[in-house]
Amino acid sequence: MPVDLYYLEISPPCRAVILTAKAVGLELNLKELDIFKGAQMKPEFLALNPQHCIPTLVDGDFVVWESRPTCSYLASKYGKDDSLYPTDPQARAKVERLNYFDMGTLFHRFGEYVDLNPEKLERLQEALGWLDGFINGHKFVAGDNITVADHTLLATVSTIKEANVDLSKHCNVLAWLDRCKAMPGYDANQRGAEGWGKFFKSRCNL
Repeated sequence: MPVDLYYLEISPPCRAVILTAKAVGLELNLKELDIFKGAQMKPEFLALNPQHCIPTLVDGDFVVWESRPTCSYLASKYGKDDSLYPTDPQARAKVERLNYFDMGTLFHRFGEYVDLNPEKLERLQEALGWLDGFINGHKFVAGDNITVADHTLLATVSTIKEANVDLSKHCNVLAWLDRCKAMPGYDANQRGAEGWGKFFKSRCNL
């Protein structure tokens, strides 16, 4: 039975789920929703997800939304081992901490910056500085192996970069971005990030 993903290509959370699916070798049945035209409010989609948000994943009779638990679910169910989403309590806690950092701090502060407020940019740069420190001494965000936290953060940071936010002060972040190029699904993520960048720049007249 195919696994359906309701998504929008330019959405960072949607791209994070696709990165995890690529990492575990799962072929998704992609169903793009044009949320700008209200496709998420159609009755058939509301029957799946009354919260009407994307990404929404349908695996048989199981439906899950919110990207970070969806990534964890895919890694747990379809991963060949636990490297993407560790079973060790301390290693898993580190991955979860970074996922929550992405959701509650980095992605949130990026969302605040959409009006190009200099004070909001300063807060975003502060969060990028924290990420730079987390990566210091490691190849990837949670250590020397790729985890689902790399997928969620890559989707966010690649989008931030396409919004012309200066990353030059964050050398560890830039080196990590370069290492991420070897990830399955990297090119698709980059295509979506560039699409978001074009949308952002047109919206802000950049």
